[in-house]
Amino acid sequence: MPQEPDWSTIGDLVRRSADTGDEIGAGVSVWHDGAKVLDVAVGTRNAAGDPWQLDTLVHTYSVAKPFAALAALTAVADGAIGLDQPIADVWPEFGAHGKEATTLRHVLSHQSGLYAFPPAASTIDPLDGEALVAALADAAPLHPPGEGIAEHALTYGHLLHGVVQRATGESLAERFASLARAYAWDLHLSVGPADLPRVAELTYRQPGWADGYLSSPNEALTASLGRPVGPLDVDVVNSERWRTGWFPAIGLHATASALAGFYAGLLDPDGPVARRLGHDLLREYTSVQAAGHDLVLEREVSWTFGFQRDDVEIGMGGIGGSSAWVSTAKGYSCAYVTRGLATHDRVDAVWAAIEQLL
Repeated sequence: MPQEPDWSTIGDLVRRSADTGDEIGAGVSVWHDGAKVLDVAVGTRNAAGDPWQLDTLVHTYSVAKPFAALAALTAVADGAIGLDQPIADVWPEFGAHGKEATTLRHVLSHQSGLYAFPPAASTIDPLDGEALVAALADAAPLHPPGEGIAEHALTYGHLLHGVVQRATGESLAERFASLARAYAWDLHLSVGPADLPRVAELTYRQPGWADGYLSSPNEALTASLGRPVGPLDVDVVNSERWRTGWFPAIGLHATASALAGFYAGLLDPDGPVARRLGHDLLREYTSVQAAGHDLVLEREVSWTFGFQRDDVEIGMGGIGGSSAWVSTAKGYSCAYVTRGLATHDRVDAVWAAIEQLL
């Protein structure tokens, strides 16, 4: 029999990162061939110095997008709306300003043209979700639906919420919470009071981290991340109001173990996602829907519904350094979640070490 890889080397790598100060607080989890092989917690979860625990929750930014998409797809599975049905059929106000033919598929695959909130959203409280949803309904797309690709960095969840709420009567966060309860996923688009003590504090690890995005020469990027004001401000995101509120494009609080476990079962034909969506909709969820130059990311991207995918991996990272993925080529899944907002260098090092190990 082939020898099992020495997964302790990955744990040692993460601990060295914390020892040298590259990492301030993080959780890392790996599953291989259907079993958990590594769970490690390093550093602290707050300024008080409380140690990071295996059950520490942390805000993961765009790692949230596949879960917002999954919640919306449950409405499709239940027959409340079709992927290629005009959104305006269930949300008439949305049909304004050239959006009458925009579909749920356009939104899920970042092709709706609504990749930024309109300028008026600059003065809207980021936690006034319904006001932000209304602003999107009254907005004109920034390119014709289906004729461009641009990550819906902040708008993704509010668009999906608007559709789901009108099609089902439930909020997007409520539908996801039902899934999380059913499958015992320690994943939260809105954190309940009992779980607040487990949440880590975000902190900037690079001077001017937020300004690097908000003052970028890429106007699509600055528009997509700059309105409303607040989501890149750690004082906002660390507040109890944010944690218990909803901003589903970026508002996932998760443990590394829960994320890695989710990805381990994502493509399993007998797994929880397949059981909830059915095989055909699971295939839609995880297949490439749009490939080409992304105006916001300024690079070539292959988008599924919420994930990025290439020939060997499917997953999603979040601004600041958290990421989760499954390798279809090597049979493992991994999640790296961090409170230190910086680049993805730390998770890149873990990825490279796992690839070398296998």
